Amino acid sequence: DIVRTIETNADSLALVMIGGVNYYTGQAFDIQAITHAAHIAGAVAGFDLAHAAGNMELKLHDWEVDFAMWCSYKYLNSGPGGSSGVFVHERHAANDELPRFAGWWGHEESERFKMRKGFKPMYGAAGWQLSNAQVLPMAAHKASLDIFMEAGMENLQTKSRKLSSYAYWLINSLVHETDIQGLRIISPELQQDRGAQLSIVAGEKGRSIFDYMFTQGIVADWREPDVIRIAPVPLYNSFADIHRFAEALKAALSL
Repeated sequence: DIVRTIETNADSLALVMIGGVNYYTGQAFDIQAITHAAHIAGAVAGFDLAHAAGNMELKLHDWEVDFAMWCSYKYLNSGPGGSSGVFVHERHAANDELPRFAGWWGHEESERFKMRKGFKPMYGAAGWQLSNAQVLPMAAHKASLDIFMEAGMENLQTKSRKLSSYAYWLINSLVHETDIQGLRIISPELQQDRGAQLSIVAGEKGRSIFDYMFTQGIVADWREPDVIRIAPVPLYNSFADIHRFAEALKAALSL
């Protein structure tokens, strides 16, 4: 649907920008295919990877993505106000003609304090920085990234898909056992079409189900009007955690 929409509107497109993973349903989009379609249409392709960074294996350079940005407080173990990230493809690295939100920290370091008129960007993604990084959040962020590097994103995604598939199977079994109207999973069933997140439409009892699970030590996320989001994260969630969640959900459904 996305590619077809790009093709239909090719004559009027300058930019195609979309989230890599939908925040509400957890659906993961085909970034490479969308980028390819955007470029055929003569448009720039950019992605908001807030729900994809640390969640899925990304190959932005190989996929020819023009630019992307993300936060680190979802899957990258930061907190509110933590470090963000930006990717700019190297083909744009030396192009100082590109319109950009120019900032002090993106100016060429060797000339920064000369205070000359005009903006001369640093090479690469550094040229898009706005200000100096916060040292303490960056130190915590590096500790997290070191763990990701040691574990390997490919290994993490393999475990993530096993965890989410196990959760999908258990939750779907409960869906077929209960008579709660509207209860269903709205995240894609196929592994390659989602990340760690599963979104459950919980119907009229949704809020009470969510509140009960919180009393059982399960931290999920509530989205109006009736969606419970869970995300079994491979770095620190286990199959036993998934089973415990399903047992708590089963108990909540019977209240």
